[in-house]
Amino acid sequence: MALMKWTPFGELSTFRREMDRLFERFFGEFPSLELPGMTWTPRLDMTETKDSLVVKAELPGLEAKDLDISVSGKTLTIKGERKEEKEEKDEHHHLIERSYGAFSRMVELPAPVAADKIKAAFKSGVLTITLPKTEEAKRKAIPIKVE
Repeated sequence: MALMKWTPFGELSTFRREMDRLFERFFGEFPSLELPGMTWTPRLDMTETKDSLVVKAELPGLEAKDLDISVSGKTLTIKGERKEEKEEKDEHHHLIERSYGAFSRMVELPAPVAADKIKAAFKSGVLTITLPKTEEAKRKAIPIKVE
């Protein structure tokens, strides 16, 4: 009697591949989640240090005047709009993949921040927001007495 490898979900992965092929046959292959002409959402990174939270957002093609940043409670909101370039009379587009339009990105902050000390900088299409934590939110070391 020969031993066979047991693959409990093997049939499911085959089913998934077959469904993907079916959709590609009817609708074609989608290059990304953002389809041309649809609204878009900027990509974010959030890091935490001992004293602050730092949020970086990729916003190519925008200027600082196109952005609106606000904090309400523990929610950071970044709003803006990337305007579509106008087609000239003698231009014929062969490929359009960039998305345009208004966006609003809301992120829940993991710690309370001092709203009056928030700083924002915009350089080379990257928005960097530094959100200092409140004194209560800063982690404090608790010394342990050894007996």
